[in-house]
Amino acid sequence: MSTSSPLQPDPSVIGGISKAAFAFLPSPERLFSERAKRLDVLAQGSRLAPYLEFLAGLSRIQAELASSLPPVEAIPTQQVERARESAMPPLDRLAMAAQPGYRQTIRNFLEAAEGLAKPAAAAAALEELRAADAETMDWIIGNVMADSLPAESLAHHLYLYAATQVHASRIAARLDAARLVPIRVGICPVCGGRPVASMVVGVPGSEGARYGCCSFCMTRWNEVRIKCLACGSTEGIGYRAVEVAEEDATVKAEVCDTCHSWVKILYQNKNPSLEPIADDVASVGLDMLMKDTEYRRAGFNPFLMGY
Repeated sequence: MSTSSPLQPDPSVIGGISKAAFAFLPSPERLFSERAKRLDVLAQGSRLAPYLEFLAGLSRIQAELASSLPPVEAIPTQQVERARESAMPPLDRLAMAAQPGYRQTIRNFLEAAEGLAKPAAAAAALEELRAADAETMDWIIGNVMADSLPAESLAHHLYLYAATQVHASRIAARLDAARLVPIRVGICPVCGGRPVASMVVGVPGSEGARYGCCSFCMTRWNEVRIKCLACGSTEGIGYRAVEVAEEDATVKAEVCDTCHSWVKILYQNKNPSLEPIADDVASVGLDMLMKDTEYRRAGFNPFLMGY
């Protein structure tokens, strides 16, 4: 594993960042379709191929539902403005959990997942979910809303998290990005979620800017470069990579010596095909190497919880 010293200069930091858009809202159908395609590519020749192909199937279901379900209820303007004034996320997860449309999304997702090729354990979990009583379903949904996925029932929770991503991203897509405000470092301005990773983009007008990538509603928001997304420190920031030539790596661990945590950073400006959820899972080798260090993972990816 290669390393770099703290505060190592990066040419892509220079230029354009001050004019970068604060947030990019998701386009759910396109987002999930592109994720499925990326997972298919990453599966080729990978030792994780069965799992990546399974996730690609889930992503295709997500894309289909995003385009076929009835429109979601938009967050009321008054709620958005109250959230803006208080620097709070406008999407209330608990309120979302009670929406009939959300429950319908879950039912449709679980039904569609029946036809997906899957391991025996995943098939059993799906069958149990579809037969679950209201109390059990509410418990799992509560865990999903809290980003707390118990290891003993991880497969059950992953199905519901995938369905939740569909509904949450569709709500996020109806917001006005110009009405969003920063909450705090490392927190999604739409739903309060944690980033799966951050990404340096090559988007016109935002070249070289870094965006946190929400694992819950898929919103991306601008974050200052060379800053810990867990504690906000700008001191003792360094980078780790699997590649021998760290400067050539497109997926790195950004480590913080203040809180001893790390979050992946993806350089989409070097490789436009990178996708946060897909490439986080596919780069699990970096996670394995980081387990032997003093740093703890701060990025949250529901589909990487079992590794």
